[in-house]
Amino acid sequence: MKRNRKAKILATLGPSSSSPEVIEALFNEGCDVFRLNFSHGSIED
Repeated sequence: MKRNRKAKILATLGPSSSSPEVIEALFNEGCDVFRLNFSHGSIED
């Protein structure tokens, strides 16, 4: 999906937003870049 805008939307993924359904919803709402936040979870999460 190509988006024609100058600003980019970044979302930080953590334990509460790591499911495929949430990530897909964020992408569909316009998120361009995802950042992984490992400070609140474990390697197994």
